[in-house]
Parts: sequence; structure tokens; C-alpha cells
Amino acid sequence: MGANTSQVSDLSESQSIRTLIGPDAISENEPFWNQLISFTFSSPNSSADAKLLEEAVVPLAKTLIQNNPRSGNFGALVRVFLSRTKELKISTECQDQLFIWQAHNALFLVRCLLKVFIREMNAEELRLQFSYQERVPGTYDSGCEDLLEELVCNLVHLIVEVPLLDITYNILFEAVTTLLILLSYQLFHKEILREGLIYGYLTRGRCLSLTSRLVKTLLYNFIRQENYPPAAQVFQTQSDGGGLLYGLASGVASGLWSVFTLGGVGSRPEQEQNPLPLSNQSLLLLLILANLTDGPDCPNPYRQAITCFKNTQDSSSFPSPQPHSFQINFNSLYTALCEQQKSDQVTLLLYTLLHQNSNMRTYILSRTDMENLVLPILEILYHVEERNSHHVYMALIILLILTEDDTFNRSIHEVTLKNISWYTERVLTEISLGSLLILVVIRTIQFNMTRTRDKYLHTNCLAALANMSAQFRNLHQYAAQRIISLFALLSKKHNKVLEQATQSLRGPLGADDGTVQPDYAQDLNVIEEVIRMMLEIINSCLSNSLHHNPNLLYALLYKRELFEQFRSHPSFQDIMQNLDTVIGFFSQRLEQAGSDLSVERVQEVIKKGAVALPKDRLKKFPELKFKYVEEEQPEDFFIPYVWSLVFNSGVGLYWNSQGIELFSMDSP
Repeated sequence: MGANTSQVSDLSESQSIRTLIGPDAISENEPFWNQLISFTFSSPNSSADAKLLEEAVVPLAKTLIQNNPRSGNFGALVRVFLSRTKELKISTECQDQLFIWQAHNALFLVRCLLKVFIREMNAEELRLQFSYQERVPGTYDSGCEDLLEELVCNLVHLIVEVPLLDITYNILFEAVTTLLILLSYQLFHKEILREGLIYGYLTRGRCLSLTSRLVKTLLYNFIRQENYPPAAQVFQTQSDGGGLLYGLASGVASGLWSVFTLGGVGSRPEQEQNPLPLSNQSLLLLLILANLTDGPDCPNPYRQAITCFKNTQDSSSFPSPQPHSFQINFNSLYTALCEQQKSDQVTLLLYTLLHQNSNMRTYILSRTDMENLVLPILEILYHVEERNSHHVYMALIILLILTEDDTFNRSIHEVTLKNISWYTERVLTEISLGSLLILVVIRTIQFNMTRTRDKYLHTNCLAALANMSAQFRNLHQYAAQRIISLFALLSKKHNKVLEQATQSLRGPLGADDGTVQPDYAQDLNVIEEVIRMMLEIINSCLSNSLHHNPNLLYALLYKRELFEQFRSHPSFQDIMQNLDTVIGFFSQRLEQAGSDLSVERVQEVIKKGAVALPKDRLKKFPELKFKYVEEEQPEDFFIPYVWSLVFNSGVGLYWNSQGIELFSMDSP
């Protein structure tokens, strides 16, 4: 099977490739095209393999760019692919592997060339490359059909029409990947692109009617989590110099096969392989489509579809009056979200569904196995040091959205967990999901205080704790201790900043050394806001569920001296009244119980006192409730984030970082 060469770099030596990129036009009816698309290999499945291929393709594609206005061979290649896709569904039903295999190969060649074209030219120049035909050199037919739009629509049709089987896996993966490539103009622009050719084809053109089917198919590709088919399913034909494997095949097939196959002879280290390339790529495309900006006169149809789809079990009236609505199995989607939560893109999908689709949010909040979803989110936050900031933000916002629901806040304290293996700071043989959530959020706050000092992170952590505080129930003693320990840390930091602020005021005014003095007043203001919030959280728990939280009362009384300094502070006087009442009431009961009390005796006094304390002695404060609201122009955050995921996680995709303008290379 092609013993002449064994390296991808030898692509340039292939006679078929040289003919394709040369100046001479090749008629679509010539047998050359069958030769060209009869090779056997699988798409690259790691960025290292993709880099090898990219480096081989770039000079060939640049030569084609120069010659294509005369030859029109690129347009001819696209037409060869399109002609084969017309009968792809029938070929699938007939198990015609040869036909599917050749269509896949044609699309793979188109995709590789497009990737270079998009980097080298703008969208209008790209459309010209599609329009050149075999005519007088340098001319094109402006009256012919838009071949680029034809390709885009054809790819969408292919994705939604062709069933996912072992023999169609590769071509479906290529179709999804090619759409990603066509949308990748955004990578090379710092500003957010709000319109463009491909954008128009997908949101206003002939593809518009397929919006809901495309979103549904991409979601099901994610849900199904299909492994790459075994190498035996990839169509192979032996050749002894004739037959199918000639042309490109005889030149480079063996080299491509040894580098790119996912089967037994692949040279890729096992850990670099992505066993679910179609699932991953479909999810990335879905996120790109969902985050396209709204047009001036038309909202993003893919976001509309994601916003309004319903459960297949939903018996309410259907069809929905909302555009692009459809039904999907929520149980299957929920299971996939729980099982795949460790990647950025799955967390981002969960955020998108919780925030934008009220049907999905209601369904998730109604589940009785919520721990399956929450535990992976907590594990992401627990390993905050290893995660990028965007992933941490998404995980935190998911918690914040969940804690807006009182039923969620109650139910998490009723779920008992045993032996949380990833929580290594302390052995937790048994703890409620609610207490674990509190522990992880507090740990995130403490990490942020010592490392990143990100106010946005603080705000979301405290908002989630505040939302839960009125529903705190039977807090684990370690969770109760950590709440008070966090307050102690904040108190210590407050005293340090206060001392620094005082010293800076005593220092000489207008220092001549040119150094910029820290804004201690602002630091003090921030730390006092956080302390106020912590006091409100503790107060909310005491006011609403004091008798349910003896461990928090114990920790509070054990460290009651921490609160002394804030009793007369003007920023905290009002909120300190209830804490003073509780501390005074229980301190008195403990004094009456005698000295040298055992821990058990103290806990007994606390439990009896919690029932005896008249509720009317505690001042009522407004309920603590925070709601997540997306920033204005969220696309400024989400579009660079999603494309950074494509850049870093796209299966078998490689971009040279030079020329990437949308985000810096230290982005997630």
C-alpha cells in the first residue's frame, strides 16, 4: 500500500497532489478525481499529528491559491465532494462503504485546504476561490451558484441527515470539523465579528430552516459519547499497483496511515488520543454557534434553539410558539452532563443550559440525584490551582444559579456522602452535600485571598453562601469551624490593612521617590464589605435555623472573642446585634452550667438553649438573596473563551499561535 514514501512531508511528491495544485484545469468528469480521493487513513486525532499535516499542506495550499484562478481546480474538488454527498444517505442504508469513504476523503482534502485559505485571505477572497472555473484564465462566472454557500448548506444537511454508524463516523466528524474551520475567521480578529459570509449562510440563508435539527443532532452527538470506531471499520483496499489505491494513495497512503490511524499501527502516545472526537467536536461547534452575536435585524437562531428546547417526556402543547424549538431526552442529556463534567466545554454547556433554558433548569433542579451533577463541579473548584480562571468562574456561576432555588438549598443538606476521595485536607467519612459545598466554596475564597485576589471570584462565592445561609441544616462540625476560621482570617487581614492605612496617613505627604503608594483605603473598604457579608451569612443562619445548627453555635462560642472588635464598628453595629444576643444568651447558660465542661456537656447546653431562645429576641433582616445576571455584552467574554477551547481542545486541529488575535496565548 504505497511503499514509495512513508512521511507526511512527502505529500509534495505525490503526482496527484501536484496535478491538483498545478495550473492546468482538470474536468470534474476525469478519472483523476477517483484516483485523488482513493486513499486510506483516519483524520489526525492530536494537535501534534495535526501540526505535521498542517506544515505539509501549507506550501501546497499556497501554490493552489496562485494557480486556482486559472485552473478552478479547488471549485472542481468541492463539486466532486458535493456530487458524492447527494447519495450519501442511500449509500449508508446500502452499507456502500466505498462511496462513503471517497466522499470522506474529498471532504478531508477540502477541509485541509480551507484551513490555510482562511488564514491567508478574507471571506470575499475565499468566495472568489470557490467561484473560479475552468474558463479563460483568470475569469470567473459571477452568475453561477454560490458554491461556498452550497458547501456550507451541504455540510449542515450531511450532519442532520446521515445516521451515526461506524461507517459514517469519519465523514460526520469531518463535516463538523469543516464547519468549525469555516467559522474560524474569528481567531484572526481581536474584535468580535458580528457579521460575515459564513455567519450569514448559517443564520439567514438556506440553512436557517435546519437550525433546530442541527442543534439537536450536535447535542445527541455529545450525549451518545460514541468512541472512535475500531480500525477494522475504516475502509481499506489492498493494491498491487492497480485498483483503487493509486495516485495519492500510492504516494503517501502508508505514511498517512502510520501517522494518523487510531488503530494498531498508530505511532501516537496513548494519552494524546481523544477517544470521543465526534462528541468533543460537536460540542465545540454547538458552543460556537450558540455564542454567535445577534444580527441587527435577526436574533441568533442557534441561541434561540438552545433557549427553548423541551423534554421528550414533556406532554405540554407542542409545537412551541418559539422559533427553532424541538424536543430532546433530558434524562440522557443530564447523564452526559454529569459524566463529562471535567472539561471546560461541558461545564460551559451546563452553564449555558442552566442560564438560558428554563425547561432544562427546572428539570435539573427537580432531580433527586443532584449530587451526581454537583460533586464534579465541586471537584473542579477544589482543584482550583490546576484549573484556568474561566473554568473556575463557570463552575462558581453554576453553583450560584443552583443556590437561587430554595428547594435545592434544603435538599443538599439531606444528601449524605461517604468518603470523598478527592477531598484530601481532612478525612470526611460522612458529610452532607450541603456541608461539602460550603467547605469547597470557603476553600476557594481562601485560595483567592492568598493568590489571585479576584473580587469577582469573592463576590460569587459569597453570593452562593448567602443564598444557602437561611437553609443551613445540621452543618458538619468541620464546615462550621471553617466558616468561623474564614471570619478569623478576614478579621486578621482587616487589622493588618487598617494598621497599614493608619501608618500611610502618618507618613510624609507627597513622597519624592516617585513610588506609587498602595490604596489602603480602598483595600480596607473591600475587606470590610467581605466581613459584612460574612456577618450577614452567619446572622442569616442564626435567625432562620439556629436550632438546626448546634455545631455552628459551638464554633461561634468557641471563638467569640473574634467578634468583640466589630461590636462598636459603625459598619457592623446593626448586624452585630443578633450575634451579641446569641453569644450573650449561650454564654450565660454555659456559665450557669458550671466550669470545666466537657465538649459533650457544652453541646447538650447548646442544643437545649437553641430551643429555649425566644425568636423575637433576634432582629429581622431582609432575606439574603442574590441572582446571577450576565454582564452587558457577554460576547466579549464568551466568544474568546469558546474559541480558546477550540484552539486548545479541537480534535486533530492545530493553529500556529502567530497571527491569533482573539486571545493571548496564556488564555485558557
